[in-house]
Parts: sequence; C-alpha cells; structure tokens
Amino acid sequence: MHTLIVTAHPDKSSYTHAVVSRLVAGLETRDNDTYEVVDLIAEGFDPRFTAADNDFYDGRAEPGADVLAEQQRLDRADVLVLVFPIYWWSMPAVMKGWIDRVFTTGWAFIDDPDKGTTRLLGRLKGQVIAVGGSHRGTYDRRGYLDAIKKQILEGIFGFCGMGVIGLDLLLPMDSESENEGLQNAFEIGRRLSGEQL
Repeated sequence: MHTLIVTAHPDKSSYTHAVVSRLVAGLETRDNDTYEVVDLIAEGFDPRFTAADNDFYDGRAEPGADVLAEQQRLDRADVLVLVFPIYWWSMPAVMKGWIDRVFTTGWAFIDDPDKGTTRLLGRLKGQVIAVGGSHRGTYDRRGYLDAIKKQILEGIFGFCGMGVIGLDLLLPMDSESENEGLQNAFEIGRRLSGEQL
C-alpha cells in the first residue's frame, strides 16, 4: 500500500509537522508499505486557480505541468491523508487551492448534464487529520466538526468517489493532550498500514 500525506504549515517545528512525523512512524511499522509526504508550503505549490486553470477546466487547454505532477502522485497512491491546522474552520488556503487545481474534471470526476456525475477516484481512500486550537466542546456546540466533515469527507472525497477512512481531530491544548494527539497520530499510521484495500 502507498500512502500520500499532504500537509500545509509554514513552521517546520509546528505541532502539525510533529503529527506528520508520528503518522509516518506508525506507517513504518509495516515493511511492505510505502509513503510520500507532500509539504505544499515547502514545495511552493501555487494554490491560485488562474485563467489557465479555468481554460483547462472548460476543455480549452491542457493542464499545467504542476497539476499533472500532483495527479501522478495521487495516481501512485492507495490512500490520501490530509494533515492540516484548522484555519477558519477549514483547511489552509494552500491546501484548498491544491484541491481546486488538482482534483479536476476528467481526472477526479466527470459532470455530464445528461448522465450525471461519474466519480473517478474510487481507487483511493481518504483520511483527514485536523489540528485544532479550541476545546472539543466548541467544535461540537457550534457544528464546526460537522462542517469539516461535510466539506471534505462528503464534498471532496465523496464527490470524487473516494472511500472515507475517517476524520480525526487533534486538540493540543496542553502537554497531556499534545502527547495524546501524537500517540493518536502514530496509531492512525499503524491503522492505515493495516488497511485492507
């Protein structure tokens, strides 16, 4: 099994990057599995959906080399894991731009007015690990976690036909919860390494 981990945080010493490291350690508990980590900020991915992206979307142009490279990364993967800090109850803009530009019509889905939507990413399974900065009660009371589920698990993964593994919310509010979250990330990696596809 090959796992593609996509993350976005500008600080390499952040908790988000520590979560990625523990996730990788969990994945490495199985010898035959492979993984790749995509740090969108470190790699300088351009999240802007430009006129060229729009021309491609409308069938008037070919995709850019950067979009093709990301699609090829996803084509090699069995599992996609998005690891991100929650900004305004969603993913960081660079990750949203990655979705906007990479999950394109003709590759991730086909939307035909007569035939409906054909979902093309059924070969992939998706997992979300979100890092929050409030207490769990805030997410539950205000429906923020439900919003993330609706937007990402249903609106992106489901729309493209991906199987959903799950959504884990890590809330590093103190040293105890920080350690618990890192242990959870390791266990998620172990669980993913044993995922039957």
